[in-house]
Amino acid sequence: MAKRSKTELDPALAAYLEAVSYLERHPMFSPLMGRVSLVRDKRSKCPENGWAVVGKNGVIHVHPTRRLDVQEWVYVLAHNLLHLGFGHFVEKERPALWNIACDVYIASFLSSMKLGKPPMAWAGELEHSVRSEEELYRRFCDEGVPERFAGWGTGGDRQPDMLLSGKLEGSGYFRDVNWEALFGTGLSNAVHSAVSVAGGYVQALDDRTATLSPAQEARQWFINHFPLLASLASHFTMIEDAQLCQRLQISVAAIDVVVGEIYMNPAAGLDREEAIFVMGHELLHAGLRHHERCMGRDPYYWNVSCDYVINQWLVEMNVGQLPQVGVLLDPELRGMSAEAIYDRIVSDLRTYRKLFTLRGIGMGDILDKGDPRFWDANHGTTLDDFYRSALMQGLVYHQEKGRGLLPAGLVEEIRALGQPPIPWDVQLARWFDEHFPLLEKSRTYARVSRRQMSTPNIPRPAWSCRESDQAGRTFGVVLDTSGSMDAKLLGKALGAIASYSQSRDVPFARVVFCDAAAYDAGYLSPDDIAERVRVKGRGGTVLQPGIDLLQNAHDFPPDGPILVITDGECDRIRVARSHAFILPKGKSLPFVPRGPVFRMES
Repeated sequence: MAKRSKTELDPALAAYLEAVSYLERHPMFSPLMGRVSLVRDKRSKCPENGWAVVGKNGVIHVHPTRRLDVQEWVYVLAHNLLHLGFGHFVEKERPALWNIACDVYIASFLSSMKLGKPPMAWAGELEHSVRSEEELYRRFCDEGVPERFAGWGTGGDRQPDMLLSGKLEGSGYFRDVNWEALFGTGLSNAVHSAVSVAGGYVQALDDRTATLSPAQEARQWFINHFPLLASLASHFTMIEDAQLCQRLQISVAAIDVVVGEIYMNPAAGLDREEAIFVMGHELLHAGLRHHERCMGRDPYYWNVSCDYVINQWLVEMNVGQLPQVGVLLDPELRGMSAEAIYDRIVSDLRTYRKLFTLRGIGMGDILDKGDPRFWDANHGTTLDDFYRSALMQGLVYHQEKGRGLLPAGLVEEIRALGQPPIPWDVQLARWFDEHFPLLEKSRTYARVSRRQMSTPNIPRPAWSCRESDQAGRTFGVVLDTSGSMDAKLLGKALGAIASYSQSRDVPFARVVFCDAAAYDAGYLSPDDIAERVRVKGRGGTVLQPGIDLLQNAHDFPPDGPILVITDGECDRIRVARSHAFILPKGKSLPFVPRGPVFRMES
């Protein structure tokens, strides 16, 4: 007859050992289990009616004869481990009440985790809204301990399960262990495992057989070590399918912010550090709303502009390592915004037409399948709002945890995302304020108007500006009147100009119409600008003659600013004085503008 093992003869011991093995494999508790000492023999200090007690030296005294099933032992042992991990061994004036408060807090924590099950003798109602042990302790000191909270410890009937005093056996090697740091490591491991389970890489939290790809390791690195992008990294689904990437013409990586997918081509052969750089690149595309900020621009050139900006930031933050292909980096563009770089690119399209991005030659890595969910708010938060809030919250966590310095440009751009964009007409009003400050008015008792001739002897004071102050208070307007201009947008721009001119006491503006030639309309009052301006020409767009006409006119002030209204389909112009542009939203100029650009919305 074959000799049976001890666990086969003792089912209670088998259940206990299986629970110990489970916690040793559990990512959250394995660091603690590796340093505690379990005593389950005659040396155990566990009370007769208890299950287990723990000392601050890391020794857990288990009742040697208790019979529990596996899940109950898991609960009992995890309860004692959490006393160590939560740092409950502190001195209090009323240690018994402190022990009960800690027991209730741990019981609520394990209940929310759905880990194991308490022994059947523990019956009562748990309070899941517990915020901290300290809060419970203060309540118990002031109001006493409710009866339903008195039996949630593992020491037995009204017995403490934390050994706060007395001689502690087995204390030598373990007395200097930082249990809270070990529990923090366990929490990090649990996040690793949870992401692996959610991604389908492993079947259970305690499965350690999976080998993560560099892209999967990169995502976990962001989740665990880089709070700025952690939320975004956990949101996106990783797709590593070489054949699919080949069909989509993705050489290295791409992102679809609408569907919530990041494509990483395994055939690119990225190592872990290169994958971290590429992952950060794609996540910044989503968080900075590059998909939505394109606003009618050429998608490829806009993608290239954004690549230059975020690659420079990643290099400054020392995130990962530059891959061998697909990275656009130009030190001359450092500190420029994506919008400014785009304006430079469109002025020299030949140079930037066939660049190698992470997707491939001449293609952007921001995919757009036209899914309306990006803007659809019918089912709650829009994707645009989610990505914006995720990045802003990540910035707060990153700075609070001191996880490294961030480029000032990146921080400013993230914070700007949280503010609504300034409307173009408000920006135009500020431009008028800079060039035409409000005039100081004085009282006047001038002759009354004809409408008041019925009582001519009654003086009527009024406020007026001195004529000398208004002299030279004017600006030039160059209007693109070619066939490509939208009449509705043109009218909106002229109406705004007339309104701001009146409010800032600008009596006249010098107006020039431009298409194939320049037509000087002379000085027009705000009313004339708003109501009686008529488009003169419908030929091609050449604006430089209109600019030269104003700059060389003897009756136009040498310091008078110029406002250019165009759709961007014009020649390259040179303006030697203060100026600004009004463009339809999504349009760009064929040169790098030196003055501000106000983009009208239709």
